[in-house]
Amino acid sequence: MAAYIVATVNITDPVRFGAYGKAIAGLSERHGGEYIVRGAITEVLEGDVAPSERVVVSRYPSAEAARGYARSAEYLAAAALRVGAGTVEMRLLVDPD
Repeated sequence: MAAYIVATVNITDPVRFGAYGKAIAGLSERHGGEYIVRGAITEVLEGDVAPSERVVVSRYPSAEAARGYARSAEYLAAAALRVGAGTVEMRLLVDPD
C-alpha cells in the first residue's frame, strides 16, 4: 500500500532553513520516496491558513518506508538544523487500496 507524507511548512528564517533543505536533499529518494508536489500555496480556499505556508507531498511504497525516512538519523539531524528557522508539521496517510 502506498503511503504519503504531507508536510506543511512555515519558514521564518530562510537562510537557516536552507541548511535543512540542503541536508535532506535526496534523502526521501533513498527511502523509496518521490515528491508529488512541493511549493507555496496558490490560494486559500477555506480555513485559517497562512498564505506564506508551503506544502510538500511525497509518496512512498509503504508506511514503513515513510516512517523510515522520518525516523532516520539523517532526517533527525537535518531537522535539528531548522530549529528556530521555521516549523514543519508532517502527517502520514496510507492509501488502503
